Amino acid sequence: MNNDSPFGTFRWLILAIATSGLIISNGLAIGGIPVFSTPIVKEFVENGVVQSEHSQSFLANASIITFLMSGIFSLVGGWLLAKIGIRTSMIVGCALLGFGFIIHSQAETVSLVYFSRFLMGASLGFVGVTPSVILISQWFGRQKGAALGILLTGTSLGGFIMPLVFAKMIEMLQWRTAMLAASLFVWLLLFPLIAFFVRWPAFHEEASVSARLSGITLSDALRTPQFWIFSAAAALVFYTIFVTTQQFILYLQTPAFGLSLTIASAWQSILFGLSVTGKSAAGFLSDRFSPNRITLWSTALMFLATLVLLFAGAPLAFLVLYGLGYGATFVLLQRLVAEYFGQRDYARILGTITMIEIFGGVLGGRITGYLADRSGGDYGSAFNVMIGVTAIAFMCMAALNVISTRRKDLLQVNAS
Repeated sequence: MNNDSPFGTFRWLILAIATSGLIISNGLAIGGIPVFSTPIVKEFVENGVVQSEHSQSFLANASIITFLMSGIFSLVGGWLLAKIGIRTSMIVGCALLGFGFIIHSQAETVSLVYFSRFLMGASLGFVGVTPSVILISQWFGRQKGAALGILLTGTSLGGFIMPLVFAKMIEMLQWRTAMLAASLFVWLLLFPLIAFFVRWPAFHEEASVSARLSGITLSDALRTPQFWIFSAAAALVFYTIFVTTQQFILYLQTPAFGLSLTIASAWQSILFGLSVTGKSAAGFLSDRFSPNRITLWSTALMFLATLVLLFAGAPLAFLVLYGLGYGATFVLLQRLVAEYFGQRDYARILGTITMIEIFGGVLGGRITGYLADRSGGDYGSAFNVMIGVTAIAFMCMAALNVISTRRKDLLQVNAS
């Protein structure tokens, strides 16, 4: 049965719900949560819960826990999908995310903040990018690239919308009440949409049998140079994504730029807003041109952005260039997993690479927080490190363009 003809209307509804799910889940747990950082640190330092000289590491650790757990549970979720089903997986994710925000809103200790971030991160393994990509990949065939591009704009739209909404909520309600109110996005919107509409397509089992005829297993993938070069590139890209989406808003509020929380939040929203354009364009173009080549150019754009920040001292120009490049690269990394390794073991391979990506993000957050603390809260040297990181990511993608054969050649490993 063709993925593109049956259920033509309903698959677009599924895409709309999955995209909305990423707007809410990633918008809350990843894109919007940094807006709470300044008032949380201010209260915790004033109450003696956190020492001021360790405040940036505290924030970095909280974000790291979310990213780390999202990676670990993306792997777990990929393994469990075949057993518990996509709807159950996403409902579990909703519960973890909603309770994570409720607990965080009441937290008065560092350990409780970390526990709530654990729940938020775990939720993304069940209702975040990986299960959503797998769901949409089942519903779409020839238009998969465009569908994934649309889907993954959800992470950017969430990052664009939620900082603005949260900043206003904090201004009106204070951070604890605002965070409690934020959980309603999960309970009143995301949970009902998933419970009533999300499911595998009727031809899922048939498609799964067909998919097993092409592609390689995870164990086979681990023996290919493409897997490790690709994973290294993905980890380095996520190093920079973590730092830029979670900690650049803090850099903007340092004396180097001196922006207020409201203005810094608006600038942060520009980053996510422009990444929507990058994601949409990359998804559309990857159905028509080589995803490998497009990824090479998108990582080059990220590298150029870091040079602009260092040599021109222009944070807004950095956000514009980086937002376009990161948006495109984010989509293409998901697409290239199928291009390189096929559909046979797609969920497990994607989950494994996602976990590696997250470890790259965790490393970036930890190094950046450490360097900022060493510099008395200044993020300048930490962001200079990103120049080298993006340069190596670009070189990895260049190497893949040179050594990688076309998908049909790589997948011959399965036949040998």
